[in-house]
Amino acid sequence: MIKPKQLWATSGKENKATENKGTQKNELQQRVEQFMSGQDVILDQHLFEFDIQASKVHAQALQRIDILSPVELDQISASLGDLLSQFAKGQFVLDQTFEDGHSAIEYYLTEQLGDLGKKIHTGRSRNDQVAVATRLYCKQSLLELKQTCVQISQVCLTQAEQHADSVMPGYTHIQRAVVSSWGLWFASFAESFCDNALLAQQTLDWIDSNPLGTAAGYGVNLALDREFTTAALGFSRMQINPMYVQNSRGKFELQVLTAFKQAMLDVRRLAWDLSLFTSEEFNLVRLPDLFSTGSSIMPNKRNPDTVELMRAQYAKLVGAYNEIESLLSLPSGYQRDLQNTKAPLINGVTDAQLCLELVPELLLGLDICHEQCAKAIEPAMFATEKAIELAKEGVPFRQAYQQLKDNYQELAQRSPQQALHNRVSPGACANLKLSELAKRLENV
Repeated sequence: MIKPKQLWATSGKENKATENKGTQKNELQQRVEQFMSGQDVILDQHLFEFDIQASKVHAQALQRIDILSPVELDQISASLGDLLSQFAKGQFVLDQTFEDGHSAIEYYLTEQLGDLGKKIHTGRSRNDQVAVATRLYCKQSLLELKQTCVQISQVCLTQAEQHADSVMPGYTHIQRAVVSSWGLWFASFAESFCDNALLAQQTLDWIDSNPLGTAAGYGVNLALDREFTTAALGFSRMQINPMYVQNSRGKFELQVLTAFKQAMLDVRRLAWDLSLFTSEEFNLVRLPDLFSTGSSIMPNKRNPDTVELMRAQYAKLVGAYNEIESLLSLPSGYQRDLQNTKAPLINGVTDAQLCLELVPELLLGLDICHEQCAKAIEPAMFATEKAIELAKEGVPFRQAYQQLKDNYQELAQRSPQQALHNRVSPGACANLKLSELAKRLENV
């Protein structure tokens, strides 16, 4: 029986020397293999279904050039289908028994089909195998990012409409500035996550090219039908140059993480706002109980732990981005360094997506402290509004500005609600343009 780690040339050969030296050799060999493989096979659990999918299509391509017969293709396709089913049910475990997911597929096919299983690697390298699986994973991740951003934007639009007239203090430099509304606050995030969804789609379009069939970066002496595999795998175009396929590894992953970074940048800002607004000093809003925890020692406290961890998530994503960017100081062609792009990509995407998926429920569960928001409105916060009114009457704005500076008592009787209704510039409190934002979201 072929052992899983004997399929690949990178696994060492048995030492035929003395038993003692052989034991030492095997121990060293194990350490070298562990160093070289690292957590590859564990990370490949995220890529395995895509690797199987690509293997099915590669087998179809081999049959189209008569490397496989139709009967052999049917056998391989059925066996790959069984493997996918067993993996989904937990009956086939991708663990340290294997060097990586690629070797696991070939091992399974060889165990099931004998020599026929060994034909699957004809015309392909692990290089384009990992490239296509990773590319498919990135496409799926960007689609999920887009869908999550759309969901967040929709929730924000709903909340903005519901709270369009709900007064809140507007801040600049974390100081009370003007009268604002929760509608404006929610609408700001509705538009930002609409843009994030658009960026996810644009990034998906940018990376949507098929690397399968380029082997180790120099092509192969087979007339592979790469147009067929491009269509069969759902890519919009073929990545033509084999060397560029290798050079794009890491480059495309950085762009995927960039799309996630933009979304997480907005999550960080949102989390910062909520961290401030839920404090006793602000007391403008309360979090859902599920998103806060009690203190381990102080009975009087509940802490916004979930929101604070959301705020921290961006830093982790930047770390993942920087890790990939730092190792891409490489010459053309494949280098084994590129293996180390896998962990930061998968960990960065997985953690960010988990965080983003919590945002809709967080926003829907916010309890706005309307009375406290109204109390936070001070006479000075109407000064800008009054200065503009004087300017409309013909007073030069800078003169009106000086006239009102430090003279706010005449503004004490003003209505916050009226101030909101007067704010009619496009996008402002009385003119949020939510229907236009909704149309943009529909077009993403």
